[in-house]
Order: sequence, then structure tokens, then C-alpha cells
Amino acid sequence: MTGTRERPSAAPPTRRRRAEALLAAVTSLALLGSGAGTALASGGNGSAPAPVVTRAALDPALVTGRGADVPFLEQEAENAATTGTVLAPDRTPYTLPSEASGRSAVSLAPGQYVEFTLPEAANAVTVRYSIPDAADGGGITAPLDVTVRRDGSRVGPARHLTLTSEYSWLYNQYPFTNDPQADLLHPDWWLTECDCVPAATDPAPVIEKPFRPTHMYDEQRLLLGRTYQAGDTVRLTAPPGTNAEWTVIDLIDTEKVAPPRFLLRAANVLAFGADPTGRRDAAPAIERAIAFAQRADLPVYLPPGVFKVNRHIVVDDVTIRGAGNWYTIIRGEEVPLDEPLPDGSTHTGVGFYGRYAEDGGSSDVHLADFAIEGDVAERIDTDQVNAIGGVLNDSTVRRLYLTHTKVGLWFDGPMDNFLLEDTVIVNQIADALNFHRGVTDSVARGNFVRNTGDDGLAMWSEPGNTNARNSFVRNTVQSPTLANGIAIYGGTDITVEGNLVADPVREGSGLHAGSRFGADPFGGRLAFTDNTVVRGGTLDLNWDIGLGAIWFYALERDIDADIRVTGDHYLDSTYNAIMLVTEFAQRNEHSIENAHFRDIRVDGTGTSVLSARTAGSATFENVDARHVGAVGINNCGAFNFPATGSEFSVLDGGGNDGGGTTGPWFGAWQLPNTLTCDDRPPVVAPPAPSPW
Repeated sequence: MTGTRERPSAAPPTRRRRAEALLAAVTSLALLGSGAGTALASGGNGSAPAPVVTRAALDPALVTGRGADVPFLEQEAENAATTGTVLAPDRTPYTLPSEASGRSAVSLAPGQYVEFTLPEAANAVTVRYSIPDAADGGGITAPLDVTVRRDGSRVGPARHLTLTSEYSWLYNQYPFTNDPQADLLHPDWWLTECDCVPAATDPAPVIEKPFRPTHMYDEQRLLLGRTYQAGDTVRLTAPPGTNAEWTVIDLIDTEKVAPPRFLLRAANVLAFGADPTGRRDAAPAIERAIAFAQRADLPVYLPPGVFKVNRHIVVDDVTIRGAGNWYTIIRGEEVPLDEPLPDGSTHTGVGFYGRYAEDGGSSDVHLADFAIEGDVAERIDTDQVNAIGGVLNDSTVRRLYLTHTKVGLWFDGPMDNFLLEDTVIVNQIADALNFHRGVTDSVARGNFVRNTGDDGLAMWSEPGNTNARNSFVRNTVQSPTLANGIAIYGGTDITVEGNLVADPVREGSGLHAGSRFGADPFGGRLAFTDNTVVRGGTLDLNWDIGLGAIWFYALERDIDADIRVTGDHYLDSTYNAIMLVTEFAQRNEHSIENAHFRDIRVDGTGTSVLSARTAGSATFENVDARHVGAVGINNCGAFNFPATGSEFSVLDGGGNDGGGTTGPWFGAWQLPNTLTCDDRPPVVAPPAPSPW
């Protein structure tokens, strides 16, 4: 979501600050200096350790049938052999573990390595990593050596990556800055760190710099030049001469990439003068190929190579295919404009855009099998520097790889019948995908999202341009550094089904529906079905309370659509599994009604299964829970505390079983509206999720 994010008002006057709020100010550099974690034995004695393959840092058996089917296998560095230091798991924002997959990673000093065993044959790796920023911002570069070993001896040539922190490390308050020494961007905003509004506080508090470091990770892909066999080991070494004081490795994805695809009956961009070396501007040649293909009723073919494009290529009624997203790369730089455009853009950059709605939109556009690599390192919300944008009716995007743009795909409708499928969207400054304003009958299915700077997948419906009948199905969203994995802001007949969301960090959680940002009311049915959220239920740093792995927020109006949450699993939630909340200042104006939770599994909560901070009601049926850290239902209602009980009613549909440290989570004594309000009970960390 790239609109201005409102700051929540203070929680009720009875609020008390938890120790986590103070820890939130600790920087990741300080954490690294603490020497947290332990070094593991290396696998260099000729006996390779068994690989530990995970999905979202979980045993894959726990998420069968959920999330995207991807061609790679994930291995977490903390499970691999290393001479480095395993960073202790931590969910405190502004630390390196909190933004790591699984909330842990491995830190390498110069000369140290981490080594992964291939579970299957592979010829390519993706490395997710972090290295320090420059002292004044802007990033540094540092080498990483990649070698493959068999029975303890190196096989194949050594490979090298040049890591960069140019696209990571943001600081301060929304919309953030690249300057680690910047003063507060909004001194008139409430700060958790001082329990104050700095501009209204005398004496003004001293704010430690860098303030709120975030977006710390990046990733790079590497073709190994040959196929290695299962059991070989891939060693990542921070060489002794590296200029990076530390190199943190989060995970490695290994893959056997198919050979490039060739398309003979097509308008090959090379025939129109495109330079595949990335030295000369290829945009005019690609546009000539598009114009010819439209006349000749042919697809456009982008062969293997790097094609330099520093602006938007406008597409309509055309199919554009690459050789595969490992082989065909459309790469561009962010370019400042001589003067702002009418939409407020101050930069342009690489992207494929349909015509805007006011210009009639575009239709019948089909993009597939190439990568778009941008150059966006700062967040300017008025800039149109997204990989794909505009309006694309009756169109498809498949098997792309999108990185280092502001938003992977941002659509301003009205538009209809769009499909995004099997696409990897990583390292975005803001969202991965946003269906904004009048997008209808459209689907995002089977996509993999990691390291967004805002909501991973979002729908944002606005008055007069209602989103309707859209679906997010079988996607994986990991490690959004701000906001939610999947967020729905208004709309009619919306479906979120079969997704896997992991490791949200702050000011959001796994799954979210909110009447916010001027959104339309929810209408028809809002369905969350068969999703899994792992390590969600984050601490909201402004409210200083724990959110739910799924949370509904009635900020600007009631939420009273037919809400159906069915078959979801909420695993290892930091605080609550389910939350329904109204802004405290609007607690007597808005409510959440007509919510139904059925066939839910809750495996581990730091606090409650349900936190109700609103008026309204919800029905629960066959909601099974275990390892619940506090009383099962935190029912505060609208905080008026009437003698008749809470303004929120918890209705029993039957079959609600299990509990935790305080007994059954769903007790008759709590129903229907017993006040059990304790927003900040002690957090009891649950055990790791396991088969039910």
C-alpha cells in the first residue's frame, strides 16, 4: 500500500509500555556485536551434512497444498554447516533476525563460510543476504565466493558474487530515507521510543541514530555454469579481504534451471536493433518490434541477453516472450525528470505499462518469461517507477522475475480480467502487487513474494471504482518489512485462498482486511480460506499491542460484509492468532459484525487466540488451538466496560477445542460477552509448530 500510512492514535489511557518497545530501538549492528548464537561445526571433513529443506522456514509437510509451487528448494542458513555465528532468533523490529526468514540467519566475519548440501541436482542458486550500509548511506559492495565441493574437494570453477547494500537499508519514519544520520522526518508524530511527541516535549528527547533501520536484506541469483548433483555442497565464503565487516546469509534457494526457450516465429528484437549486451538503449528497438508484431499478428521475442531500458514501454494488444527469466533481463536505471509529470512523478524507470484509464487503457497484453531489474533505492510514492503498471484488461503476466522497482505491479483501474501467475517479485521498496481502484474479475495465483517494503499483495478499492470478484490464490509471501503479507482494503466478493504468509515485521501482520485509506465498504462475501500464516501476530509499535496473524480493522467505517474465515492455520503467532479492532477514538462509532471462523487450527500463540477490541460479534466453529500463551479470549469490546458485559459477542458454533497455559481457550464462562480485557499479558513463546 503506497498511500500515506496514518499513525494509529494512542491506545486506551490504561496502557502500559512493554519492554519490547524499548528493545525496538536497538539497531541490528548492536545485535551483531553481541555475538548472539553459536557456531556450528563445518562440513569440510568429506562428510556433507544432510540438507534441511524448508518452506518459509517450516517443515514442508506443515504447509502442503498451500502457497506457490516454486521450482527452487529453500534452505535456511541457520540449519547449514558454518564457521560463522548463528544469530539468535529475534522478532524485535529493526534487527537483522527480525527481517530474516524464520527470524534467524548466519553472520560471517571475513574468512568464514556457510555451506549447504544440495538436496537435488542444481545449476543455479539465489542467495538472500545483508551487508552493512555506507556510513553516510547509499550502500557498499563486497565480494562473496561461491564454490561447490564433493567429498570434501572442490569441483567446478569458483564463482563470485558482488554483493551490494545499495538497495537495502532505509531509515527513520515513513516514507523513510536513505540517510542514516537524518533527523526525524516527522517530529510531530508519536514515538514509541520516548512515549512522546518529540516536537511537543521539553526538553526534546535525544533520538539515537541511525533511527529505525529497516529493509536490511537483498538477494542475488547466480547460474553456476554446470549442473551439480545431489549431495554436493555449495559453500558461501566471505573472503578474507572483504571490506564488509560482516556478511549475513539468510538462506539459499537452489534450482535446476531449464535451458533457454527460443521462439522462431516471432518479431525478434535483435532484428530491430536491440543490443543484448546492456550497453546501448534497447527501448526504441523493442518498440519497433512491438509495432511490427502488431501489424503482422506475431509475438515479440526477447532472446537471452541484457536489454537496457530506462523508461516505460507502453504495451497494448501484444504478446512479449523471453527466453526465461534467468536468461532475458530487462534492466534499467531510475532517471530524474526535468520537471514533474502531472501525476507527480519526479523519476522514470524501467517498466512495461498499459495505457492509463483516462487514455482508454490497454487490452490483450501477455508478458512472460523474462526479468525486470530496476534501480529504485528510495521511496517516493508519487513516482511511477513500477515494473508493470497502467491498465491491462484481458491480459496475463506469467513467469516473470521482478526486483528493485518501487512496486512490482500497480494497477489503477478500472480494468477487468487480469491474471498474474507463477511470477517472482522480490526486493520492492513498496508493494509487490496492488489492485487499485476498480479492478474486477482478476486473479493473482501461484506467485512468490519476498522482502517487500509494504503490503505484499494488496487490493485497494476506492469510492466510485469498486474492486469486485478478485482472488489471491496459492501465493507465498515472505518477510514484508512493513505492513501485511496480504491486505484487502474494501471491495465486493473478494477471495484470499490457499496462501502461505510468513514473517511480517511491523505495523501489520499476515492477513488483513481494513476500512482504511478512504476505501470502499466491504460488500458481498469476504472469504479467507485455507491460508497459513507462520510467525505472524506482530507487535504494533504505535499501539504497543500485539496484532493477530489475521486482523480486521474498522478505522473509517463498519465492517459488516459476510466475512468467512475457513480452514486457515495460524502457526507460532508472536501475539494473537485472530484480532478484530476499531480505532480507540472511533470505538463508539464503528463495529465489526457478521464474522464467521470455522475449521481453524491455531498452533502456538504468545498471548491469545482471539483479541476483540471493537463492538460487534463473531461466530466460532471447530476452532482448535494448542500452546496458547494467555487467556484464550482477550475481550475488551469498545472499552466502555458496561456492567452488562463487553460490546463484542463471541458466539459458539460448537467444536471449539484445545488451549494452553490457562486452560481451554474457549470456555463457557467467557461467552457470549464476558469482559476478559488484558491487552498486554506476559508473552509465552510457544514451541515450534508440528504436525497436528
